[in-house]
Amino acid sequence: MSDKQIPFLFDIPTVSQLTDKIKTLLEQNFVDILVEGETSNVKQSRNGHYYFTLKDADASLPCVIWRSTAQRLDINLTDGQHIVVGGDLQVYPPHGRYQMMVSLVQQAGIGKLQQAFEKLKAKLKAEGLFEDHHKKPLPKFPEHIGVVTSATGAAFQDIRSTLEKRWPLADFKLYHASVQGVNAAPEIVKGIEYFSLTKNVDVLIIGRGGGSLEDLWPFNEEAVARAVFASEVPIISAVGHEVDFSISDFVADGRAATPTQAAVMAVPDINEIRFLVEDYTRKLETHTTGAIDLYKDRVQNLAKSHALQVVKQKIQSAESKIGALHQSLNHQVQNLLRNRKEQLTGLHHLLDKNNPNEPLEKGFTRVWQDGKWIRTSHSFSESSAFELEWKDQKVGIEN
Repeated sequence: MSDKQIPFLFDIPTVSQLTDKIKTLLEQNFVDILVEGETSNVKQSRNGHYYFTLKDADASLPCVIWRSTAQRLDINLTDGQHIVVGGDLQVYPPHGRYQMMVSLVQQAGIGKLQQAFEKLKAKLKAEGLFEDHHKKPLPKFPEHIGVVTSATGAAFQDIRSTLEKRWPLADFKLYHASVQGVNAAPEIVKGIEYFSLTKNVDVLIIGRGGGSLEDLWPFNEEAVARAVFASEVPIISAVGHEVDFSISDFVADGRAATPTQAAVMAVPDINEIRFLVEDYTRKLETHTTGAIDLYKDRVQNLAKSHALQVVKQKIQSAESKIGALHQSLNHQVQNLLRNRKEQLTGLHHLLDKNNPNEPLEKGFTRVWQDGKWIRTSHSFSESSAFELEWKDQKVGIEN
């Protein structure tokens, strides 16, 4: 028998039979398994199914998430996410390929995340995204402030209360976004892009409270970093606490250690502005009065000079005119002072009108419930406890 001859066998399987054996072997032995990797080629069909590849440096695995599973998991997959997926392997005979039917999606472990953090940080630094000359200046007196964070988180409450206390002249707009989990990064990107496109705010705060590396991970995603860098609006990044740093901190135009500090960075203190106005008023009065006295002394010195004594007889006839001019000068200066005082007084009154505590000083009372200032009857819950605030204290009342 030559090398090219094949022995006659009765048990040579067909392609279908071999594939059935492979299918049985894989699907029986790879059930409810976990796999870690990076998402790529993410596509969502019109029916809502997700098709993507989970890969690492040496291999790739086709994956499918059916629409019902995606709705149950409430996920929004994008390319470049480092995740752990769970599910079963399935063989698709017509294409001769296997794929994973995903039923679970989680953020990857802390070790891998730390490696991914350092890798992305080095990459973006090399591209120049952290350079100071790219950073936009923060406005000194913003009128409109944007916030991208969770509407139900403590970070938003801290930011709002600080803004209302320090700079009640400005209004703020919230774009709700998840700040934890696989959906967070895409939602944060959408919030940044919304404010950057509409340009309806002067400065933007993004962030959340403290947490583990997994909790803070959405702010370490490359998509978020590039959205921050591309923003047309100056951004303050406030993620976690003082010891926490995220990729968004390095890219943003300003970094705050906490959400409260971000609000302090974003706006001035209205009380400090009042003090400045009063200080400028006193300085204006002092400088104007000093200038008048200086010119008086100069006139008197000139009148006593040797040259004027020689021609004194010639200018005596003009003394009445000088007196009239002197009186006119005083009159004009007084008018100037009066106009400046009226302008400053008007500005001072305008600031006082925007003082949120002015009604309390006049004897009015403020109602608080669940830490919120109740401004209308529709916001008041008759079944819940509330507090009454006067200018000197708060009293709690149980219903």
